[in-house]
Amino acid sequence: MNCNHPARGAARAAACLWLVLAAGASHAIDLMGSYEKALHVDPTRLAADDAVAAGREKARQGDAMLRPRINLQASATRLNDRSSASLPAPLDQLVRSESSGTASQVALQLSQPLYDQGARADKKQLHQQTALAEIEYRQAQQDLMQRVADAYFSVLLAQESLRVTQAEKAAVAMQRDRAQARFEVGRGRITDLQEAQARLDQVVAKEVSAQSTLTASQAQYQELTGVPAIGLAALRPFVPTPPLPDDLQAWQAKSAQSNSRVLVKQAELVIAGVETTRYRLSGRPTLDLVASVAATGQSGNLSPAVAPEGSRSAAIGLQFNMPLYTGGALNSKERESLAKQRQAEHDVAGAQRDARLQVQDSYLSVKTGIARIASLEQSLKSNQTALEATTLGRDLGTRTELDVLDAQQRVHATQLELAQARNDYLLGRVRLAMAAGELQESDLRALDEYLVR
Repeated sequence: MNCNHPARGAARAAACLWLVLAAGASHAIDLMGSYEKALHVDPTRLAADDAVAAGREKARQGDAMLRPRINLQASATRLNDRSSASLPAPLDQLVRSESSGTASQVALQLSQPLYDQGARADKKQLHQQTALAEIEYRQAQQDLMQRVADAYFSVLLAQESLRVTQAEKAAVAMQRDRAQARFEVGRGRITDLQEAQARLDQVVAKEVSAQSTLTASQAQYQELTGVPAIGLAALRPFVPTPPLPDDLQAWQAKSAQSNSRVLVKQAELVIAGVETTRYRLSGRPTLDLVASVAATGQSGNLSPAVAPEGSRSAAIGLQFNMPLYTGGALNSKERESLAKQRQAEHDVAGAQRDARLQVQDSYLSVKTGIARIASLEQSLKSNQTALEATTLGRDLGTRTELDVLDAQQRVHATQLELAQARNDYLLGRVRLAMAAGELQESDLRALDEYLVR
């Protein structure tokens, strides 16, 4: 389509504008796209990848605790032996008065734990540390989703705030110009002009603040995602829906089982309990199967009494170990671990309490947000109707410029409140899912349905 043809008219211009806007919307980045960008650049998320990789090694280390161990030892020693003793003839060949050479030894030893309760406790603890790493990794994923949602909707809210403020500025400026024109022809009062100018100055200050807030929100978004906050999919009007299930107790029950922080504290409690068991079992005996094969040899003219020639040996047996006294260290460590276990129990209870409160706050935010959005939408319609009536009354001489300015201010204030209410509702849904431990990528895709894409 040729949008520059001089004869196309207003209809063709409108169609061209629609195509431009549609093309921009098709390339707009949405909430899920922002999350995918953040996955590759957010340092906290990247650190979580390495943390879970390290944590998964703990389980492998635990499996190794009860597996056989094989050691290879080798040595080579240079010897120079001299003796001044006089030995009888049969022995002087066995023990020479002077000999030198190199003695070598190679030994292969195998050790297999047969009974070691402490090692079994270590294995369980290491496996639980791997489970803890997986939970913390999932927590890091959910945390990134929430941070991206906060940053994304913060930019949208700041953009809407600036738009409404600029619209208010244009409206107030028009009223100021109208008041000035009426004053110049003698049909207006100086107080109306001064009031309009004062309102305009206030709105200009609000515009500066709104622009600063938008700049800060855009910078935070870019730091999180690595891309500039340009062309974000805008929020469209929508009908809010209640959470599913629409029951606070059900959501709180979910949080007690699935909240990431609760799961972390529960895993730490299990680790603390295994730690107590480990120190309690440290005083028990251990039994290992030990087998070895060794070979020795020499080079030079070393005496066989100093270094045997070409000997071979093999041994297999059981090794029993029983700690009798460790200076009280084991008892002290057991008491310390018991205290930490009790601390972990309190931490679990505290995490469950915090999760319940977070669920309650988020649930009420979603529920009240539904009523708040509906109320503000109706209020906006009423204020717009009142503005039209006030403007007509001013034209008829029954209302003043100040009345029009007040009506305009109420309209713009309601628009800002409505934008804030929609923002709070959507973020409340994210925080509710986060508090219940159920925040997933599908939740972000569901919120994208509220955006113009």
